Amino acid sequence: MTTLALIPESPPRAPRRSGAEGDYARLLRRISDAGLMNRRPGYYTVRLGLVGVAFVAGWAAFVLVGDSWWTLAVAALLAVTFAQVALVMHDVAHRQVFRLRLPTEIMGRVVGNAGIGLGYGWWQDKHTRHHANPNHEELDPDVAPDILVWSQRQARASRGAARLIGRAQAFLFFPLLLLEGVNLHAAGVRALRNRSVKHRRWEGALLCGHFTAYLAVVFAVLPADKALAFLAVHQALFGVYMGCIFAPNHKGMPTLTGENRPDFLRRQVLTSRNVRGGVLIDFVLGGLNYQIEHHLFPSMPTPNLRHAQVIVRDYCAEIGVPYHETGLISSYREALKHLHHVGAPLRITDRQQDDG
Repeated sequence: MTTLALIPESPPRAPRRSGAEGDYARLLRRISDAGLMNRRPGYYTVRLGLVGVAFVAGWAAFVLVGDSWWTLAVAALLAVTFAQVALVMHDVAHRQVFRLRLPTEIMGRVVGNAGIGLGYGWWQDKHTRHHANPNHEELDPDVAPDILVWSQRQARASRGAARLIGRAQAFLFFPLLLLEGVNLHAAGVRALRNRSVKHRRWEGALLCGHFTAYLAVVFAVLPADKALAFLAVHQALFGVYMGCIFAPNHKGMPTLTGENRPDFLRRQVLTSRNVRGGVLIDFVLGGLNYQIEHHLFPSMPTPNLRHAQVIVRDYCAEIGVPYHETGLISSYREALKHLHHVGAPLRITDRQQDDG
């Protein structure tokens, strides 16, 4: 029998009504009537300009600081800049910046592949599947069991590294993020073997150009010991920052299995978490702290999300759909608690083997 599994074992209850599919249409009308789907060219002109200036300034500072251990401070600043560039790529890919496909893909590859060495084609394919089925264990690549497991069902079926790490994955989550930057680069390169990735030659050429220029500049300016330290700090902090941006969004929220899925509105709202915090959190998380609104309206410009939140939250209360938001620290606490919970079967197995 096909079932709908919501993890944790006590899922939020969202009453299914006749005409549930119409719930989203009514919400979309309210959002559209408020003008929140309208483009924001002025905002993106300023944002892209500032991120571009920060990117150039970061590398200029790297050259000016030169052969000094202070270059590690520059590495930290560039890690933040790279993550902000990735957030720009995210908005571009969702067509928040350009309406047409061609300028979107050109900008996405220039910013992603050439700018920070992040494969645009790989990321777009992966992220599109995530948006269609967030937290679905068979359909969302972001919760596929790999190094970490996201449900007790996955834990029981895990093998190899996932089974080993899963026992203590809540404690290892943030340390593992130190490797996430390298993993993101490697994933984009590996995807070049996938024929479903469009324009693989351009993708590969731009990635190769980025890595060649990146390493050439670092080793031209710094001696080997400082160069290696710079690379380690830059990539480690880039990975940590990227992980901290995306971890609050869905980790620890219900996961889905099987074919009996909720309608679009409930599928997006029940599996997503918003993060409170004001202007500073909006900047640090790139607007993805309004994850519920972003998943309901992916092409909505980022600055409109906070205005849409009021409408969406009230509408969810009106139709009886749980709407979850919390503070930043609490979001990490919830995610880590969930990771520890789903690893329980592996720890129980260990104890049983020890007792045996």
